[in-house]
Amino acid sequence: MSKMRRLYNMFLLASVAHAKWDYETSMNIINDKKRLRILGLMLAPVVLVSIALAAGESAGELPAILGGKHAYSPAYYTGFIFAVSIAIGLCAGLITGAIGAGGGFIITPALMSAGIKGILAVGTDLFHIFAKAIMGTVVHKKLGNVSVGLAVAFLVGSGLGVTGGGVINRTLYESNPILSDTFISVVYVVLLGFLGIYAMVDFLRLSRSGEDVGAHAGESAHGAEAASGEKGLPAKLQSAKLPPLIAFDEDLVPGGKKISGVFVALCGAVVGFVAAIMGVGGGFLTFPMFVYILGVSSFTTVGTDILQIIFTAGYAAIAQYAIYGFIFYTLAMGMLLGSLIGIQVGALTTKVVKGIYIRGFYAMAVLAGFINRLFALPGKLGELEVISISKPVASTLTMLGNWAFFIVVGVFAVWVIGKFFGNMKVLRGEV
Repeated sequence: MSKMRRLYNMFLLASVAHAKWDYETSMNIINDKKRLRILGLMLAPVVLVSIALAAGESAGELPAILGGKHAYSPAYYTGFIFAVSIAIGLCAGLITGAIGAGGGFIITPALMSAGIKGILAVGTDLFHIFAKAIMGTVVHKKLGNVSVGLAVAFLVGSGLGVTGGGVINRTLYESNPILSDTFISVVYVVLLGFLGIYAMVDFLRLSRSGEDVGAHAGESAHGAEAASGEKGLPAKLQSAKLPPLIAFDEDLVPGGKKISGVFVALCGAVVGFVAAIMGVGGGFLTFPMFVYILGVSSFTTVGTDILQIIFTAGYAAIAQYAIYGFIFYTLAMGMLLGSLIGIQVGALTTKVVKGIYIRGFYAMAVLAGFINRLFALPGKLGELEVISISKPVASTLTMLGNWAFFIVVGVFAVWVIGKFFGNMKVLRGEV
């Protein structure tokens, strides 16, 4: 297996692990009346304001520096924007539920395409993840799996990484808001381009071979953990005696295993840094780093992953973005509402459609996100005077990228929802 293929499997396993947490958390909220009431109380003011605005009761035009539509801060708000946030959350939830991977990748590009500045999109997505985590995570069921030593070392590193990522995003924004958008777009172009190309290659390979695959991307990643074993990098790191040494997996291996807390903290720093830069949540990378790099069992990883998601997303959202005014709370509430609905519909739909079709849509959605951010770059680079490009050309490219993205994601959403309602009788028998 090539190094690039292994890297892709690592990202896929990361996406699958985070999607699993997202699904379980959403179901905990949906199935608990008390949590639903709390969510209703949180959403009620936003919905009432949206209805009022839709009825024409607006506050009128605001000065640009105080919140006009084209200002960078604070965020411009209308009932339409709230509706868009619900649609974005719905689509992300459908992808997560139907595919078991990757739904969170589309949120920041989608928000930026809707006109939200990159730093607001990142901060808002982190707050949405944090709000979902504290509402829906059942920690006590998983705490028996947590290695306290691994958790502490990882969270120390994660805190440092989050701080570094937040400082970079804010520094770029304060220097030049366009530079901040460009930086975030470049990060997404690289990541989504890599994931999208490999996902499409996998889809085409499976289509040609005629394999009967499951809908969830995770089904192609299940063997990755078993294959990692205690060889290669995990064995080398565990053999290093760099203090402090942390014991783990005592219940699974006689005498347990040991690894330096320095390596665990470094992994935490990477996870925290990426989460703060992209707004995708720390769970995106924790699972494969523990398995592939540190050699920790999935049994021990699960509880630690839950704790770090709450800490990383919470610290990033509050300490790095909220106190500086870079969270769009109405959007976060809309995305939370949409994702709770979408993830359940998506998961149920996998029972009545062939997995190969959903996998194809997943590859197209990721590539659409890649094209969306790629086509937005020329305009940004032109505004920064890095390249020479006319405004009409730049605007046309941006518009094409936006249309491509929303058409692909929209078609996927309509198709999944159509399958859901079209097979309602079958699904009722399954539930």
